[in-house]
Amino acid sequence: MSSESLLSEHEPEDEDYSTAGTGNRAMEARAEHQRTKMYNSIYSFTTAMGTGLLILVLFWLLHYREGFAWTSDIKRQFNWHPFLMLFGMVFLYSQAILTYRTGRSKPKMKLKLLHGGLHLLAFVCSVIALKAVFDSHNLASPPMANLYSLHSWIGLLTVIIFSTQFLAGFLSFLYPGISPSLRKAIMPVHVVVGTSAFVMAIVSALTGLNEKAIFTLSDNYKNFVPEAFVFNFIGLIVVLYGLLVLYLVHDPMYKRDPLPEDQLALSGRDE
Repeated sequence: MSSESLLSEHEPEDEDYSTAGTGNRAMEARAEHQRTKMYNSIYSFTTAMGTGLLILVLFWLLHYREGFAWTSDIKRQFNWHPFLMLFGMVFLYSQAILTYRTGRSKPKMKLKLLHGGLHLLAFVCSVIALKAVFDSHNLASPPMANLYSLHSWIGLLTVIIFSTQFLAGFLSFLYPGISPSLRKAIMPVHVVVGTSAFVMAIVSALTGLNEKAIFTLSDNYKNFVPEAFVFNFIGLIVVLYGLLVLYLVHDPMYKRDPLPEDQLALSGRDE
């Protein structure tokens, strides 16, 4: 058989391979489009729920708790504590841990900066919130004890773990950064600790809301006064919001696929 005959026999097979490769790429593109569309729909609903949570908390504090102040009125100074803790350690924190999935088509360096920036804002909120609650105790007449409740223990431990995680992540993954192999080994621990701290923030928020409801409303809480309903709705939204965030974080279907430029590390070495 001539070489021309052999070539003519193989040409259709090569064309089949090319067609099959194109078809697979098209299927993969469609699948990625569907995953992105589904993620964006759930993420948008989750973020809207988180925004609604903050609005409801503001309504509660402005309508029932007389708004905000600083040391001039320690009761109203305390109101910064629940708002900033929910804004920082629940809402901003959740947005930070979803950054890589939400910006799945963005360069990794931009996502790293956004991820770290949101964590920094959450940290600042938590510091101000802690200052507010300690002042409301220390400046009271007579002064109140600090860190006596289960909520305060869980809350302080959450902030400590979050702060340590933030510092370790900054030094390991952003600046100055560690070796690629060590980053790869640390990443699972970074993810688990970060997710655990978020769960602790949800638990802390729920225990704090329950404590505040009991202390503030006393017997009126069990009588279902309007403020009691607001307390319960805030707690319910916190739970649902937390569950949706954890679903988006842990479902492997929404994991970000690496981009070609992701292979460049901060120093120019391969990641």
